[in-house]
Amino acid sequence: MARGGASRRGPPPWLAGFWNSACRVKPIQIAATHQVAPPLPEGGGEELVRRLGAIDLILLGIGASIGAGIFVVTGTVARDAGPGVTISFIIAGAACALCALCYAELSSRFPALVGGAYLYTYAAFSELAAFLVFTQLMLDYHIGAASIARSLASYLAALLKIAPFFRHILPDWIGSGQELFGGVLSINVLAPILLVILTIILCQGVQESALVNSVMTATKVTIVLIVIFVGAFEVDVSNWSPFAPNGFKAIITGATIVFFAYVGFDAVANSAEESKRPQRDLPIGILVSLLACAILYVGVCLVITGMVSYKLLGDDAPLAEAFSGKGLKFVSILISIGAVAGLTTTLLVGLYVQSRLYLGLGRDGLLPSIFSKVHHIRHTPVRSQIWVGCVAGVLAGLFNVHELSHILSVGTLTGYSVVSACVITLRWKPRSSGHLSIGGFSARHEGIISLLGVACGGFLAGLCYRFSAGIVFLLIAILMSVVFAAALQYRQAYADPPGFSCPGVPAVPIISIFFNMFLFAQLHWEAWVRFIVVSILAIGIYAAYGQYHATSPDCTNSTIYHPMPAEDSQ
Repeated sequence: MARGGASRRGPPPWLAGFWNSACRVKPIQIAATHQVAPPLPEGGGEELVRRLGAIDLILLGIGASIGAGIFVVTGTVARDAGPGVTISFIIAGAACALCALCYAELSSRFPALVGGAYLYTYAAFSELAAFLVFTQLMLDYHIGAASIARSLASYLAALLKIAPFFRHILPDWIGSGQELFGGVLSINVLAPILLVILTIILCQGVQESALVNSVMTATKVTIVLIVIFVGAFEVDVSNWSPFAPNGFKAIITGATIVFFAYVGFDAVANSAEESKRPQRDLPIGILVSLLACAILYVGVCLVITGMVSYKLLGDDAPLAEAFSGKGLKFVSILISIGAVAGLTTTLLVGLYVQSRLYLGLGRDGLLPSIFSKVHHIRHTPVRSQIWVGCVAGVLAGLFNVHELSHILSVGTLTGYSVVSACVITLRWKPRSSGHLSIGGFSARHEGIISLLGVACGGFLAGLCYRFSAGIVFLLIAILMSVVFAAALQYRQAYADPPGFSCPGVPAVPIISIFFNMFLFAQLHWEAWVRFIVVSILAIGIYAAYGQYHATSPDCTNSTIYHPMPAEDSQ
């Protein structure tokens, strides 16, 4: 009897408590009137200030995107895809447009607080899922910031060496990095200095950092336009033939690489609490910045592959080498200046986004409250910003983080997939009473299973493509996603959201999830290991700290979506 009684007992109290905490969802408080102002987030002491207009947000998105993607990646991909690299950027841009539409809807629905993908996941799925999204994204941001800082230091040192005075006095450990202990350490002094300068600028205030970003972004966009204009007169159309020397598969593979050149809309979404008119301006900033970046990428690709045969393009500085080969060295110098400006804005915006994510988790109690503090004069999360700068500075100053590039992008793809799923989940409304349930599952659980099915189908299709498993297996994987997509289409009811609305729901988010997971399957196997290891560590941190300190979701800490008071007065 004792055994029988024991077998009927539920799970241990600690496991039940963990599960209850992990499944908590940040409630959505729908304002009954437009005159209700968003509440002050708990634990912050002071609010961030709404100072960013639509132009600032557009420049923020462009500043986050136009960097290494246009000055380096174009040549790397063109070596395999040939002039077809142009199509690679178009395909990647179209795929990112699907994600951008999802981000635009959610940023319009959640204008009150910072958090981006983390906040959307907290409202749509659960507390633990949101923490997992944060940790995956944050590792990408930390390593990416350190890598960009080292690239920026290298470019800046190369520019300084143009002057005869600096040519022979700048040692490697200043800009390029000097390896010690068999490559275990790689000392770089200039990269941490640059990070300190940018951190100080960000701590001064969002208006000051937006001004720096705007000036640097305008500089690099002007230089890119000059490159396109001057290069157009040097184009030899015979260099465009053959357009796809290695076939369409090389173009698709190129699209998986350049996909990550379009990352600015995540930065725009994370500026929600500092936007003057977030419900109107955030979608504009997200979509316009993505379109502008796509046009610039396509223009540069056409020019660079038309000027020089794709076989002659280098991996490190393809634009500069192409113009130098044509005797246009003055343009090469401009390109180097543009690269410095591009990497500076990419790094500046990356550090900005990280601090706002830490601020959001500090407010929710998932991280120590020190991250939730906002300076009462500067109205910036100074402590979070300093922490972010210190982490990036240590990584950039001591390690050659370029070697970790193959484990990056896991967080980006994970975040994009979850955001797309959030659009579907937050649109669900109760089904009609006559709707039959399958297997006793609720409508929500049935929908989540279908979302996982679409994601698994995309991942399996990506594996089939990557390892050339055969058309039959590829079609089976696609059919699997189609079946679950049909369930989402016909087994769920969808409501129209306030503000900007992503068109074609659930089809557009479903395609976005499928393509993101298809790309996830193309990543290096070490990236998959990183995803699993980081997820396990994140669950451990949440179990030890987050579940006990998280602010209990209630009306005082709920997510609000409605037009801001400033918008109503327009």
